[in-house]
Amino acid sequence: MNKKLLAEICKTPGAPGYEDRVRKLVLREIESLCDEVEVDNMGNVYGIRKGKSDKSVMIGAHMDEIAFMVTYIDDKGFIRFTTLGGFDPKTLTAQRVIIHGKEDVIGVMASKPIHVMTQDERNKVAKLTDYFVDTGLSAEKVKELVSIGDVITREREFIEMGDCFNSKSLDNRLAVFIAIEVLKILKGKELPNDVYMVFTVQEEVGIRGANVASLNIKPTFGFGLDTTIAFDLPGAAAHEQITKLGEGTAIKIMDASTICDSRMVRYMKEVADRNKIKWQPEILTAGGTDTAGIQRMSPGGSIAGAVSIPTRHLHQVIEMAHKDDIQASIDLLASCLLELNQFNLEY
Repeated sequence: MNKKLLAEICKTPGAPGYEDRVRKLVLREIESLCDEVEVDNMGNVYGIRKGKSDKSVMIGAHMDEIAFMVTYIDDKGFIRFTTLGGFDPKTLTAQRVIIHGKEDVIGVMASKPIHVMTQDERNKVAKLTDYFVDTGLSAEKVKELVSIGDVITREREFIEMGDCFNSKSLDNRLAVFIAIEVLKILKGKELPNDVYMVFTVQEEVGIRGANVASLNIKPTFGFGLDTTIAFDLPGAAAHEQITKLGEGTAIKIMDASTICDSRMVRYMKEVADRNKIKWQPEILTAGGTDTAGIQRMSPGGSIAGAVSIPTRHLHQVIEMAHKDDIQASIDLLASCLLELNQFNLEY
C-alpha cells in the first residue's frame, strides 16, 4: 500500500469549495491512468476510461474535508469563524488549525480557560460560538494576512498505529486514495462499460459536486465511495456499532439519504464472495454520501450502491481506519467495475 501517497492526500488542505490543492494532486496522479481527464465548472475531476458498451458507471469520491471560514477579526487579532460541514464542538478544544490567507498562518482553537469559568459555565455543553482562533500575531499582522472569507483547515500529522492509519481527513481522502489505486488496477484492462471516476467537491456541505456530475454523466450504474462509522468502542451496544475495524470493507444497504438499489447490493455481495473479499453490511441511520446524488440526480436515476470504509472517530482529527479494510475496499470496487457485464438487471 502506498502509504506515502495516502499521507500526502490526507495532509493536503481542501475545504469545501476550496479543493484546489487536492485537485492538483489528483490531476497529477490520474493523468496517465485515464483515456480522458476533465474538470467541470464546479471543480469536479473526471477520470474517464472507455468501455465496450454504451452504458456508463460513475464513482463518486469527494475531495473536500470539514473546515471553517473566517467571519470576523476583532481589534486584538482574534478570529471568529463559521463551520463548513458537521462538527462536534467538544472536538475543537486544544486543536491547531491553518488559516489559508495571503499565506498559510498557523493558529489554535481557543476558548475561555476552565480556571476562570463559573460553575454554571463548567457544566454547560461547549458551543461552536465559544471558540475563536489565536494566531499569536498582532492584530495588524493578522489583518494583513487574513481576510473575511478565508478558509481554515485542521492541522494534524498522518501516522501509523498498529494495523491502522490515523489522521485528520480520512473522511474522505481514503476514498480519493482508493479511487486512484483502482484506476491503477484498471489501466490496460478491457472494461465492460465507460467508467467515470469522479473526484467531487462540496460533499460535506450538501453533496453538491456529485449532483452536478451525475446530471452531466447520466450514469447507468453508480458507486459512492466514502467512509462510514465504526463504533466498535467501549460502551457501544452490538446493534449500535454500524461497522467494525478489521472486519472488511462495508457494502452500504442504506443511510439517511440513500436506500441503495437492491440489485446493486446483491451484485456487490456476490462479487465480494466470488473474489473472497472480506465485507460487512452497513446500515447508517444518519448522514449521507455522494451515493444520493449519483443515484437520483439524472433522468431516470442510476442503479447505485456504495463501498464504505469503516472508520473510527469520524469528523475528528484522530480518524482511524484499518489497512486491511482499505485494501478490501480497493479490491471490491475494482472487481465490481471489471465484472459489471455480469450484472443482473432483474429484480
